[in-house]
Amino acid sequence: MDFSLSAEQQTIRDAVAKICARFGDDYWLARDRDGGFPDDFHRAFAEAGWLGIAMPQDHGGAGLGVTEAALMMQTIAESGAGMSGASALHMNIFGLNPVVVFGTDEQKRRMLPPLIAGKDKACFAVTEPNVGLDTLKLKTKAVRDGDRMFFQARRSGYRPLRSRARCSFSPAPRRSNGWRAAPKA
Repeated sequence: MDFSLSAEQQTIRDAVAKICARFGDDYWLARDRDGGFPDDFHRAFAEAGWLGIAMPQDHGGAGLGVTEAALMMQTIAESGAGMSGASALHMNIFGLNPVVVFGTDEQKRRMLPPLIAGKDKACFAVTEPNVGLDTLKLKTKAVRDGDRMFFQARRSGYRPLRSRARCSFSPAPRRSNGWRAAPKA
């Protein structure tokens, strides 16, 4: 079996590496120190069209496969971005596959273009106290309130979250990769 890359796959790796080269060690050290999301990095990949690598062309994506998306993520992880860079993009690349495969046309029209354009970011919660990675036992749920979504969850130490919270992105004062729960305004 031949595992060598095709010419198209090598072109993908080269193009992704060229973007990664614009974000050197000083950039990633600053992100590590301030705990902020790498907005410039995310925006560069959105502007170059890479956030839609495995999304349907009908919704603004490239229509390539998971193999090409995995090559993209491998190239990012091999760069100075490491897993911080890969983590900033991977949910938008792979996390919406259930929408691509099982979503209605309306869901695809509503969800995919803003993610591909970098206007929205996907997020995913995996664990809660006493749940670990058994996602069937998760109690956190999203609740719609008008045109906004809020999540209801439990905090560590088994204290109930007293107020509904919204999932938002903003630079966090502590190391947290920028994601935090903010009380409902």
